[in-house]
Amino acid sequence: MVIIWLLRIQTAFCQHDSTNHRLRVINIGIPATYGLTMTGLYSLWYKGYPMSKFHFFNDNNEWMQVDKMGHSYSAYQLSRTGVELYRWSGLTGRKAILTGGVVGYSYLTTIEILDGFSSNWGASWGDLVANTIGTGLYVVQELFWKEQKINLKFSFSQSPYHQLRPNVLGENFPQQMFKDYNGQTYWLSANIKSLCLATENKFPAWLNLAVGYGAQGMIGSENNSFLAKGSSVAVNYSYIPRFRQWYLAPDIDFTRIPTKSKALKRVFFILNCVKLPFPTLEKNKNGLKFHYLYF
Repeated sequence: MVIIWLLRIQTAFCQHDSTNHRLRVINIGIPATYGLTMTGLYSLWYKGYPMSKFHFFNDNNEWMQVDKMGHSYSAYQLSRTGVELYRWSGLTGRKAILTGGVVGYSYLTTIEILDGFSSNWGASWGDLVANTIGTGLYVVQELFWKEQKINLKFSFSQSPYHQLRPNVLGENFPQQMFKDYNGQTYWLSANIKSLCLATENKFPAWLNLAVGYGAQGMIGSENNSFLAKGSSVAVNYSYIPRFRQWYLAPDIDFTRIPTKSKALKRVFFILNCVKLPFPTLEKNKNGLKFHYLYF
């Protein structure tokens, strides 16, 4: 159903451009990739669990909302990629922005639908709101500013907590990047020159200032006491404090570095997903802390 809906929206925006070869490739490739991705996700993640009637559940208190930041980040980056693909295909202006935004949002919305039919989970209003914020941040800036003055970025540092619960927080480094919220930091990276009210300023075009959010001490989703996997044995890590972290650091907007190289532009586009290590000021419940380099 979602694939049909996506195709209809694509057709509505692209019907006058059907002779464009790149656009035909995109219009075939994206729904095909979408279908294969969701089929694979269902087989690997949902197939082994019982299905139920579609339902919602409230997970807004879990993982100190770091997971919600992850949803916004994913929606932002998927929408950003979708828009650039449609621009590559030849679409311009609002057509490319709205079509690419719908594509990015559709991927994450489908995951919520699958969650909603799984008895082990449920669709989350919090996730849907976070997805909307992420896609909205990208699309609204493109429509009104025709540029991204504020980017959403990600960084990860391996935390010690995965050792206490590897089945949930990840058994290896790639798993931990996705599952251990203790190591994830999400950043709003704002371009100083484009946001400066002065008509003339000497800030480098690529210089950003980033505000980050993360949290530590999370062994369980809502608290650090839970039942061990596959048993009724209680595990208690409540002596480990859970706390939020806020960060302030300089950053680079790679897409604003001038270059005529198409290859470098692609590399810069990819690099702009990630917040690079820089000297960083952290604020948490214990006060202020300075990092010579933080990632």
